[in-house]
Amino acid sequence: MPIDPTAVGNSGGPQDRSWTSKDCLLYSLGVGAGIDELNFSTEKNQEVLPTFAVIIGGGGVPFNKIGSFNPAMLVHGEQAIEVYRPIPAEGTLRSTGRVAAIWDKGEGKAAVVVMESESVNAETNEPLFKTTMSAFLRGEGGFGGERGPSAPKTNVPDRAPDHVVSYDTRPDQALTYRLSGDRNPLHSDPEFAKMAGFDRPILHGLCTYGFTGRALLHAICDGQVDRFKSMSVRFSKPVMPGDTLTISMWIDGNEAAFQTRTQNDVVVIDHGKFTFA
Repeated sequence: MPIDPTAVGNSGGPQDRSWTSKDCLLYSLGVGAGIDELNFSTEKNQEVLPTFAVIIGGGGVPFNKIGSFNPAMLVHGEQAIEVYRPIPAEGTLRSTGRVAAIWDKGEGKAAVVVMESESVNAETNEPLFKTTMSAFLRGEGGFGGERGPSAPKTNVPDRAPDHVVSYDTRPDQALTYRLSGDRNPLHSDPEFAKMAGFDRPILHGLCTYGFTGRALLHAICDGQVDRFKSMSVRFSKPVMPGDTLTISMWIDGNEAAFQTRTQNDVVVIDHGKFTFA
């Protein structure tokens, strides 16, 4: 059956997931943390990057209830997290997801599906974080649903940024990041990448998200994970392993707009919004 707009509100789960100190360390290395961030990249005084929520969260989302689609045509469009307390270095969480919205971008175009997932500590039931993701299902538009809101071109102010941080990604960055769970061959297999229209494997969007989150954490929160409250982005262009990522931030009170560009001045993350304590 085609995409079903009446699936909005359907829920899934609960779904449990456990993680260990090693999972957190591997993720930190996958998004570029190293010898200057030993509290994230080693077990001594170990802390967990807030964006690790995208690895262990997101469970219980009922993709099986929205209708049929070709998974190969799914593009990750947007990602957001709200972090209620620092993530422990090991534990078990319980996630419950729901279909938050389904938008019809027109015949021959895309359907946009928004999924939300709330995660709690499975032992104490304390809320840990919430994840929200938007998936563009290419070619699935035209099912008769509402078009949905249109975002402005950008949300950054017309002034110099308050903070600018640049990180170099490694040519093999995707091979490390994929060990955190996303084994899509688009990020590792040159032949598969060519079939998808790329000269070589591209970097995971959520890896770019993690690099960007590190920049926000250190530049705005002085590396203090309990001050990191929420982060939302729109993925606008692919990143190649080996690219340099430059994150520009504009602060307004306890919020910041941000944007991530490559060394070629290509915007790869836009509509960035960050809140902090």
